[in-house]
Amino acid sequence: MKYKKILVTGGAGFIGSHLVDGLIKKGYRVRVMDNLFKQIHPSGKLPDYFNKKAEFFKGDVTKREGWKTALKEIDVVYHLASAVGVGQSMYEVEHYVKVNSLGTALFLDILANENHSVQKIIVAASMSSYGEGTYHFEGKGLFQPPLRNEKDLKKGDYNVYYPGTRIMGEPRATSEDVKQNSNSIYAIGKKNQEEMILVFGKAYGIPSVAMRYFNVYGPRQSLSNPYNGVVAIFQSRVKNNKLPIINEDGTQTRDFIHVTDVTAANIKAMEEDSANYEVFNVGSGNPISISEVARILIQLNGKKFKSDITGKIRKLDVKHCFADITKIKKLLGWNPTIRFEEGLKEVLKWSEGEKAEDKLDFALSQLEKRGLR
Repeated sequence: MKYKKILVTGGAGFIGSHLVDGLIKKGYRVRVMDNLFKQIHPSGKLPDYFNKKAEFFKGDVTKREGWKTALKEIDVVYHLASAVGVGQSMYEVEHYVKVNSLGTALFLDILANENHSVQKIIVAASMSSYGEGTYHFEGKGLFQPPLRNEKDLKKGDYNVYYPGTRIMGEPRATSEDVKQNSNSIYAIGKKNQEEMILVFGKAYGIPSVAMRYFNVYGPRQSLSNPYNGVVAIFQSRVKNNKLPIINEDGTQTRDFIHVTDVTAANIKAMEEDSANYEVFNVGSGNPISISEVARILIQLNGKKFKSDITGKIRKLDVKHCFADITKIKKLLGWNPTIRFEEGLKEVLKWSEGEKAEDKLDFALSQLEKRGLR
């Protein structure tokens, strides 16, 4: 075994806890640093699913001493700890910059100036840094358009046009080499994290990898966090006999990838030297409409109602974005294995024993108060 002891920041959370399980199953020793942030962990305590074979350290990525303690005798760092949420980042700006950018800077500053044993870094990046996905425009070829015109959106025209024309685009898979058009504080922070770590890694000869997650879903995703992924939000609504609320016309698409597949990709990124200094999309490569997500969840829950397709818009929303996963398949030999509907059945099974307090109305009110919706 090339590496022995692994640090997972944010390892008590959704993606992190699954990664911890996967690493321990393969025989690695794992330390977790997590601050048990109450928006994710309302009790402020370790969740029942946390792997008892992992070493837990309650620490904050914005505190230098926390990092120093967590990094002792560590070979590999998975930096997953982040403040997550596009809309929330636009009114909790200081918090998001402090956690995502300053927290990462503290980590790298310690590696630059103090003794350590870190041999590799894998950072959780995000598809949100792309902004709109890639489109084909007749006579113009492939292009990444800016955010849609707000005047069009308010008139109920949700299409994507080539700038300055009325040429409509057809969505295509987005590859890692396109420009990142970050359009939220969250997206900027995630882009900043991956760039800092990759630049630092190259300068200091520490192999580093950025994993750009698309819409990760699966068991353990908090059903009471209104800033979570759409699958968890919809499941919370449906479980509480409330209609899923959908902006625009529901035809907007996203790329959903099961957390088990994400775990496999993360471990390959550590174990394969071909991953070093690379950026990888981690998605399914298959676009699924938001209205279809709601329809399947309603059906699986045995409910008879339909979604509330509001026609409302939310600033910063994109129409389509799904992953080109050619690179990760080629370099790491990774392929997604879990079909979306089968993965949703796991979410339902998980939700049976979980409290699902629907707080979406509160989250929407915060956006509306600030003119973001």
